[in-house]
Amino acid sequence: MQITFTQALEGFELYCQARRLSKHTLSDYFTTYRKFSRWLDDDPPLETITRRQITQFIAAQPVSAKTALNYHTGLSALWTWALKENLVHEHTVRRVDPPEPEKRTIAPYTQADLQAMLNSLERTNKYKRPGKKASNHSLPNVDRNRAIILLLLDTGMRASELAEAKINQLDLRNRRIRVFGKGAKERTLPFVAQTGQAIWRYLLPRKDEPINAPLFEAAGRTLTRTRLTKQLQSIGEHAGVHAVTCHRFRHTFAITYLRNGGDPYTLQILLGHTSMDMVKRYLSIAQADIEARHHHASPVANWNL
Repeated sequence: MQITFTQALEGFELYCQARRLSKHTLSDYFTTYRKFSRWLDDDPPLETITRRQITQFIAAQPVSAKTALNYHTGLSALWTWALKENLVHEHTVRRVDPPEPEKRTIAPYTQADLQAMLNSLERTNKYKRPGKKASNHSLPNVDRNRAIILLLLDTGMRASELAEAKINQLDLRNRRIRVFGKGAKERTLPFVAQTGQAIWRYLLPRKDEPINAPLFEAAGRTLTRTRLTKQLQSIGEHAGVHAVTCHRFRHTFAITYLRNGGDPYTLQILLGHTSMDMVKRYLSIAQADIEARHHHASPVANWNL
């Protein structure tokens, strides 16, 4: 049975919903499909789409290699489903070499960066108005923002995992939180008492809210990933810390965990990675730090023996 590209998308969307894929995964997939559909400029049978067309589409996109790889992943998921449903005779996308994503520099926060961010939460920087002394004013959401910073730093969770967390996923008594990562995979992350105290303080005025309410809110609305990103950028600008992102908290957690003697296999589980590839990058950075500190502290080097 031959079906067109858009007909295939209808069936694949129902399949994804039945599998309960996350809304972010669905958004990424169907953004790719809309772009590919426009690039095709018609609605051909899925079976007739060629390796050359897919290769040319990916090559023509003015995006980073990481985003181009996401396009390849999205198209591959569609063809995997179509092959299982006997809607195509071969997995055309597997014959297209996936783009090599660029390896970006991993730059964790320093302790001074984190202290500056936490110290900047309560009041604005001083500013002057014509004819008046320099002054500042208090900032909103101090307790919420402190809890967010400590939770991101203490668990290494993804931005989407924090934004989508509900109150009933939190276990303050045992200091842990359940999150749902990529592929709707659930894992439980521990946190320390200081982080738990910050979350408890933030939730005190919300003690009567339903347990399925969002864990973090922004003016009564869900704190989406976009709002979270903007809030952290604002905190960074106020604190004088450059390039503040959610993912840098994840990097900082991972590298500090390894520097302090944590084992890489447990770290893989905590981060929700399916492979050790990213953990190995963290390991290489932590190992370089250890070797540098050893050289600095070595009695043989320092005593000129």
